[in-house]
Amino acid sequence: MQQKALDNEPDTGCRLCQDKEALGFDFTFAFQPIFDLKSKTVFSYEALVRGTEQQGAFFILAKVNESNRYQFDQECRVKAVKLAAELGFDAHLNINFMPNAVYEPASCIRTTLNAAAKYGFPTEKIIFELLESEDISDREHLVRIVEHYQSCGFGTAIDDFGAGYAGLGLLAEYTPDYLKLDMKLIRDIDKDCKKQIIVAGIVDVANKLEIRTIAEGVETRAEAEFLYSTGIALMQGYYFARPSFESLPEAEPGSLDGW
Repeated sequence: MQQKALDNEPDTGCRLCQDKEALGFDFTFAFQPIFDLKSKTVFSYEALVRGTEQQGAFFILAKVNESNRYQFDQECRVKAVKLAAELGFDAHLNINFMPNAVYEPASCIRTTLNAAAKYGFPTEKIIFELLESEDISDREHLVRIVEHYQSCGFGTAIDDFGAGYAGLGLLAEYTPDYLKLDMKLIRDIDKDCKKQIIVAGIVDVANKLEIRTIAEGVETRAEAEFLYSTGIALMQGYYFARPSFESLPEAEPGSLDGW
């Protein structure tokens, strides 16, 4: 039934990704783990876009514009799933996506579903991250995207939560599976009472809405210890592991001890 529904969807947007010459540049990914400190295992790997010669994300994102945004978003999904399957991990895979590049949710998700089937990566282990810092002019369209992705079995997350346009108001419109706290809230949180109060409030709201919270940008043991004390077990950052180019990084020595 799901495939039949997809086949009946308009494919105006999907025709854009058939023109493989339109993008004009190549890219790949580095991977950074998100650790579950309760189990001391890797919960997920986030796919972070990189140039083919290990250039940073901004080098690639500077090449993205209105004319190629759709195809770039689609190719990101395929490349991330393909590389994840080749690396052979059984954790989740976090992929950033651009809501403004999605024309019709059911049509635009076809590429991801096809890639997951082709490369044998479970759809239920794919988590799409929405950048809260991206200005979304059509909030109803965003809700349709997220709800359709969830109906297909994908996880959804709001990335950089607390740094962008929407904030807690976005949670009144839809319920993601995860919130990733912005690193500006995390930095020196063990020393900053205001940040502690804000983060504790966000975690409380998330728990009541049955949303899991992820702390990103964790750089010190003290930050990790405070976050863990608030009930956050999922963490990502240089304290635990740096991104690794087209490979899976090891945890920093001692970073998972004592939890």
